[in-house]
Amino acid sequence: MLTLTYFKRSEFDCKHTGLNGMAPEFLERLDRLRAACGFAFSITSGYRDTSHPNECRKAKGGTHTQGIAADIRITNGADRYMIVQNALLLGFTGIGVAKTFVHVDIRETTPVLWTY
Repeated sequence: MLTLTYFKRSEFDCKHTGLNGMAPEFLERLDRLRAACGFAFSITSGYRDTSHPNECRKAKGGTHTQGIAADIRITNGADRYMIVQNALLLGFTGIGVAKTFVHVDIRETTPVLWTY
């Protein structure tokens, strides 16, 4: 059974359907990211069912539908920097930086970093 130090599995439920298909290896790595950052953060989006409005617009399911991604709420540049820095060190391979959140994932394709 998966035991997380900083998160509850329910924090990652699809906001549209309530389903949760999060990959345990992703959740464990995210827990390590939280420990490395040294400050609490909340998840604004975890698992997304393929029927989720954000996913319906995509030709194929994204990393959220695979259970290997999360969006982390941020409120300042120092936290944003710390999340990105530690995500890179911990081997996250997809990182998207926005004004109010940082997306992290563990895609197996070419590593990417982008802004919204």
